[in-house]
Amino acid sequence: MQYIVLDMEWNQPWPGSPSSKKVLPVQIRGEIIQIGAVRVTEDQQVTDEFQILIKPKYYRHLNRRVSKLTGIKESRLKEEGVPFPYAMEQFRQWCGEDIVFLTWGFDDIGILRENLQLFGLETDWTEKWYNAQMIFNAQTDGSTAQKALKTAMEMFEIEATRPAHDALGDAYHTALICARLDLKKGAREYDEALKSHENGFHGAELPGCICRQVYYDFSDKRSALSAMSGEENKCPICDGKMLGSRWFAQPGHRYMDLATCPEHGKFLIRVRLSQQQNGLVRVSRLTYEATSEAAEAYARRAEKADPEEQHTTRRRRRRKAAVENVKE
Repeated sequence: MQYIVLDMEWNQPWPGSPSSKKVLPVQIRGEIIQIGAVRVTEDQQVTDEFQILIKPKYYRHLNRRVSKLTGIKESRLKEEGVPFPYAMEQFRQWCGEDIVFLTWGFDDIGILRENLQLFGLETDWTEKWYNAQMIFNAQTDGSTAQKALKTAMEMFEIEATRPAHDALGDAYHTALICARLDLKKGAREYDEALKSHENGFHGAELPGCICRQVYYDFSDKRSALSAMSGEENKCPICDGKMLGSRWFAQPGHRYMDLATCPEHGKFLIRVRLSQQQNGLVRVSRLTYEATSEAAEAYARRAEKADPEEQHTTRRRRRRKAAVENVKE
């Protein structure tokens, strides 16, 4: 058995562009444009490497943010890229048999499977895989937060010798980290590490947190936030329904709202949205005391709200009220 440390880069259409409106036979989060992989033997020796560029078929125009992040130019994909089915043929041949994939994060394998399905290719050879972040956390500080690759390298004092946000460069650095972990033990204890992660908030918990919960299987962001301000917006003391005020977006798919229980007063709600492997949305929810540091952060954000946005919101409310009065 051998480990294949995998990293990929993928292209996404610019919102509102013709490509973003394409109806594909399989829904994908991105079309793969680069694959990098490094082999780690069963005795955890870093050995040979694989890399390939892929010419996109569906999202042909390279998103400028993707190009800036990866350094890949559209002209290079046209000149050096190969069709996805051919790239997969070469990659599978290089991987060989009896392999386990290791990735730094949850996205790569899911996106690989989506692309395989899009081109009508088999996916069963990708079934054995682990998110190395979970093994790293379990065998270092026990954190439930998803650490950046750079952070993990610093913790292991690994010097960067390859470019970041390059599929092979990131795969190589991930392989160096994996070689220092007990991968067999990590595989045995992976389910427990994954459970610990899913029950965590995946981020920093500010002082004053009094309750944490995890919810699963929402269809999208709108339904998730609606539930968090509706049927799941319950007082941490009496379990009664609370009334929310307004969600404010924060970095990292996080949102915060100030909710009020008629009996026990105000509480600050912070949620983080993340995608499950089945494509549905998971919500990690933290509830804070109204006098906490987190609640103060909400108050500062509310004070800085765009006056024009506030005016638009008030205008919409007045229009809605007028329509309701007419109906009555």
